[in-house]
Amino acid sequence: MKRQFNLSAILFIAIFTLSIVFSFSNPRLKAAEQPPNIVYIMADDLGYNELGCYGQKWIKTPHIDRIAKEGIRFTDFYSGNAVCAPARCNLLTGKHPGHAYIRNNGDPKHLQHLKEKFGWEFPGQNPIPDSEITIAEMLKQKNYATAAIGKWGLGHFGTTGDPNKQGFDLFYGFNCQRHAHNHYPKFLWNNRTKELFPGNDRTLNGKTYSQDRFTEMALDFIQQNQKRPFFLYLPFAIPHLSIQTPESSLKQYKGIIPEQEHKHRGYLKHPYPRAGYAAMVSHMDRDVGKVMDLLKKLGLDENTIVFFTSDNGPAYNRLGGSDSVFFESAGPLRGFKGSLYEGGIRVPMVVRWPGKIPPCQTTDLISANWDIMPTLADVSRTTAPKNIDGISLLPTLLGHPEKQKKHEFLYWEFAAYGGQQAVRMGDWKGIRQKLLLRKNPHLNIELYNLKTDIGETTDVAQDHPEIVDKIKRIMIEQHVNSKLFKFPVLDEQKF
Repeated sequence: MKRQFNLSAILFIAIFTLSIVFSFSNPRLKAAEQPPNIVYIMADDLGYNELGCYGQKWIKTPHIDRIAKEGIRFTDFYSGNAVCAPARCNLLTGKHPGHAYIRNNGDPKHLQHLKEKFGWEFPGQNPIPDSEITIAEMLKQKNYATAAIGKWGLGHFGTTGDPNKQGFDLFYGFNCQRHAHNHYPKFLWNNRTKELFPGNDRTLNGKTYSQDRFTEMALDFIQQNQKRPFFLYLPFAIPHLSIQTPESSLKQYKGIIPEQEHKHRGYLKHPYPRAGYAAMVSHMDRDVGKVMDLLKKLGLDENTIVFFTSDNGPAYNRLGGSDSVFFESAGPLRGFKGSLYEGGIRVPMVVRWPGKIPPCQTTDLISANWDIMPTLADVSRTTAPKNIDGISLLPTLLGHPEKQKKHEFLYWEFAAYGGQQAVRMGDWKGIRQKLLLRKNPHLNIELYNLKTDIGETTDVAQDHPEIVDKIKRIMIEQHVNSKLFKFPVLDEQKF
């Protein structure tokens, strides 16, 4: 009897030992036991209708379309604002434009002395303060490895906006947005170290394409951190102007997409602007595919949630050769980048998480990029800051829309392009313009029913005064004064 017991014990120990060895050699099992990895990819100035899964006819984006096919596509997802820096702030801090610290692009003139001290060629944008908690800092609760690779725009090294001071272990790319206006730069930042690129002189072509370096660094980051949870934030600089792309990518569209003479405005001039623009987007799409392929190869696919979106709407037509009318970049939406009409702020959003997000899903949930912080808090089982404006989208992602909490409204303000405010409240959209121009004393609210008029063509404010009053109240209540970004005092007398 004792002999039988010993044999059973030995057999149990052997099986237990083998299971431990198997767990260490099986990355899929290990991945399932750790918090999920997060990859958040954000294009720069990519329009609502510039992906195949949103109806684009010319530009091919099979890898991003695959994210939509194998996951969920949002039809009513919004950026935080109509231009780069504030949209990034809304995303990373979970606050809408009336509460966020950064509310417009702008260079920190009071920090110009740091330009000489650090030898900056590009000074960077206004920095977010230490008091702001970013997604990267939040994820440190679960010891996530964190990287921001691409375009930052929220403060240079030597300021509180330094990405290494805002929760990111690795920053690689363009710290200053102005630096990102050329995709063949003389250098990129690797944390606080300049990586120089001989053969690049900020002309139309060069030896090292910044987008390729972003992808190489992203793949290396995944490789290096495959055994721990990671947050990979990829704010790519494509397809922001200038139009620049390697010849190998241009070949896909040159001679296929018809070109047309136009008056070039700003940035570098490309000989095949339409083909070049399409090639940039497809080049980025292939890089998205490389990230997804590596995740699968390493056995991380099922434990990684991948987002793809844009920071705001497409460039206004023919700026730097960009032709948003030809590509129908904003689809049926009105306006482009810089506008709080739908074309400036409604952006594509697709999300994939195999085994968690049901495939082939589409949602019309009204949401914005300040919802990403609480969503990632739920995904990672961390705690989001209390003073944010976002709502977790996890119930919708997991296929449980009946459990989804919804916004009563979304609010924007933008102290540029004349000064603008906007509110999305159900099917209703209210917008005020030219708030910074004293020549416009009335500051009327335009009202559109997006259910029947997605193009915002017919102002129905006079027919629905009660809706206008509700939107007016939201505009007054949701604005908190900012010392950095001046905005008109909002009260009843200003309407």
